[in-house]
Amino acid sequence: MLIDTIRDDLKTAMKAKDADTLRTLRSVIAAVQEAETSGKGPSELDDDGVQAVIAAQAKNRVEAAEAFDEGGRTEQAAAERTELAILETYLPAKLDEAELEAMVDRILAANGFDSMQNMGAAMKAVNAEVDGRADGRAVADLVKSKLAG
Repeated sequence: MLIDTIRDDLKTAMKAKDADTLRTLRSVIAAVQEAETSGKGPSELDDDGVQAVIAAQAKNRVEAAEAFDEGGRTEQAAAERTELAILETYLPAKLDEAELEAMVDRILAANGFDSMQNMGAAMKAVNAEVDGRADGRAVADLVKSKLAG
């Protein structure tokens, strides 16, 4: 299971005295434990649940890095980006623009989505296949442009 891999990697980071990885993996394990004990989901998360927690943490790191950049705190922004890089190693590989566009074109054509009236259904179909491998805003913008065009 993914959480076991993360715990093993935490032990390796302890032995290597890798402070960035230690901090990041400890926060992941804490967030997973919080999700499991919150009562809002299963008492033990599967790999998809753990990846959802990691994805949420990755999104937080991106937002924090942008906020630090805007505030002129480049050192903190760099620390957030370092943690983001560590988190991304536990997430599925991101789709590049060409792969995403090809996927959207294929899904729209296969389902006959050809107007903005189909936006909701098209987004549901695309998001089911994208499965977190692309930024949600980028997916929505691409689907919208394809349906409006």
